Amino acid sequence: MPESASSRKRADAGEIRTRHADKTAAAPASSASLPESPASRRVSQEIAGKRRPTMTDVARIAGVSQSSVSLVLNHMTGTRISAATSRRVFDAARETGYELPGARRQDRAGVDRNVIAYLVDEVSTSPHPVVSLDGARDAGWEAGFLVAAHVTRSNPQIETATIEAIRRDPNVIGVIYSTIFTRRVSPPPSLDGLPTVLLNCHTPDRRLHSVVPGEVAGAFAATQHLIKRGHRRIGFINGEPWMEASADRLKGFRQALATADIAFDAELFRNGDWLPLQGYRHALELLRMGNPPSAIFCANDLMAVGALEAANELGLRVPQDVSIMGYDDQELARYTHPPLSTLVLPNYEMGRRAVELLIDLAIHNKPIRPMVIKIDGPLIERSSVGDLTAKPG
Repeated sequence: MPESASSRKRADAGEIRTRHADKTAAAPASSASLPESPASRRVSQEIAGKRRPTMTDVARIAGVSQSSVSLVLNHMTGTRISAATSRRVFDAARETGYELPGARRQDRAGVDRNVIAYLVDEVSTSPHPVVSLDGARDAGWEAGFLVAAHVTRSNPQIETATIEAIRRDPNVIGVIYSTIFTRRVSPPPSLDGLPTVLLNCHTPDRRLHSVVPGEVAGAFAATQHLIKRGHRRIGFINGEPWMEASADRLKGFRQALATADIAFDAELFRNGDWLPLQGYRHALELLRMGNPPSAIFCANDLMAVGALEAANELGLRVPQDVSIMGYDDQELARYTHPPLSTLVLPNYEMGRRAVELLIDLAIHNKPIRPMVIKIDGPLIERSSVGDLTAKPG
C-alpha cells in the first residue's frame, strides 16, 4: 500500500509545487568515473540548467535506490552492498557534485535549541516513511540540528504523552507531524503555539504548513510517457479507492488522457489493493479482453510486479507485446524482468523540505503564510515500456 498521496484539491495560490528541495551533501571522489549514459546526460543537463543535484539524481545515474545511496554515502556498516555498487554511487555523486549531509553544515556554536521532534504514526510497515525520516535527518544535521523520531502507532494516549514531553524539552525548536500515508488530519490542540510542519498530511483549514507528494502530476507524467510512445489504449490498475493516493493518481491518469484527446474507458479501469496478487488478477482480466490494452499503468510497483507475472503466464513479452508502467520506484523495480519503468515517490525530498521549512519558521522567523507544498518525483525509464511509434505501420 502506498503510504503517500496528495490533497484531492488542485494547487492554488496557497500551494507551491517544487521539483525537490535540494540542499544535500558531497561524496568522496573515486578513482574512476562512470561512462556517460543517457540517464547521466539527462541528469547533468537538468542540473546544469536548473538546480542543485539531489540524492535522486545520484540514484538514477548509479542505477540503485535512494536508500542504497544513503547507506553508501553515509558509510553504513553491515550492509550487503557490493564494492562495485559503492563505487558507482561515489562516482555518480562526484559526477553530479552531490555533497554528503554535513559537508556544508552550518556553524551554530552557542545555540542551545538544536532538536527537531519528528512525530510519525507508523514506520515499520512500509519503506516510505523511513525514507522521509532519512531526508529530514539529513537536512537537520546539515543545518546543525538533531532529529528525534517518535512513533505514536496512531494511539492518542501515546501521542498526547509524547507531545507533553516535547513541550517540556527546552531544546526542541518545533515539530514535524507526519503520517504513513497521505490523508487529512486534525492535529491535537497540544501542538498549538509550537512551530509545526505537516508532512504527508494536511488540514482542511490549511492553518499549518504542509508538505505532500504531487500525486496528480506524477500520474499525469507516467500516463503521458505511455501516450508519447504511441499507446492510446491504456489499462489502469489503481489502489484502494478510499485513499487519497488512489483518487489523485486516477485524476492524473484521466487528465493525461483528456490532454491527448483520448476518452476514458471504464472497461480498462480496475481498483486494486496495492498488492501483487490483485495486480496479477486484474492484469489477467485486461489482457484476456477481445481488444486488450497495449499498455497497463499500475498505481504502484507491487501491483506492476503482479502484472508482469500475468503477462508472462499468457506468453506475452514485455515490452514487445504489452507495456507495463509502475509507480513509487521501490527497490524491487530495478530487479524485475524486465526492469520496471516507474515514477519516483519523492519521500526523501519531502522530509528535507519539511525540516527546511520548520527551521525557517522557528529559527529564522520568516513570515511565511501557511501553504501546501507539493513535491514532484521524476520518471524513471527502464525497460518495461515499448515504443509503438517506432513500429512500422
